[in-house]
Amino acid sequence: LKCVMWKGVANRQGYLPHDGDAVEIHGSINIYEAAGLYQLYADTIRPAGVGNLFQEFIRLKSRLEAEGLFDENRKRTPPRWPHLIGVITSPSGAALRDILNTIKRRYPVVQVVLAPTQVQGSEAPAGIIQALHIMNIKIQPDVIILARGGGSIEDLWAFNDETVARAIADSRSPVICGVGHET
Repeated sequence: LKCVMWKGVANRQGYLPHDGDAVEIHGSINIYEAAGLYQLYADTIRPAGVGNLFQEFIRLKSRLEAEGLFDENRKRTPPRWPHLIGVITSPSGAALRDILNTIKRRYPVVQVVLAPTQVQGSEAPAGIIQALHIMNIKIQPDVIILARGGGSIEDLWAFNDETVARAIADSRSPVICGVGHET
């Protein structure tokens, strides 16, 4: 179905797509008589699947900010030369290989301990929280890296979970979160 959005309507949009973006479009269908074609005359366009999740993220972030969870005075500086680094991520993901390669290249004398967990899907938040608990109680590293590769907003959603944010805030060791990797 061909789609048309007039310039005046496009100028009023808060979002305009790029090549490859999945979008949701609202409008009306009519016939373009000169060519004998049905067309969608668009009046609204928004990214598909992002709108509701993004709004939920903004609401949660605002609430946690209001509680002071992200205040600068809560942040702890990781040690310049840690002796033990805890890593929480998927044991089979490329992000782990990237972390280990970077550590081996830049600081090979440090000891690294992995707390394997899922970092994607409905089970991930509970796994991340349990891994943080194990790191803080049993391992007690100088710093914790919580990481995963990239992905869609749905893939990354476990990192936006309120219980995960609170577990990070309660961690005894400073936590560095990383999303994305380069193998």
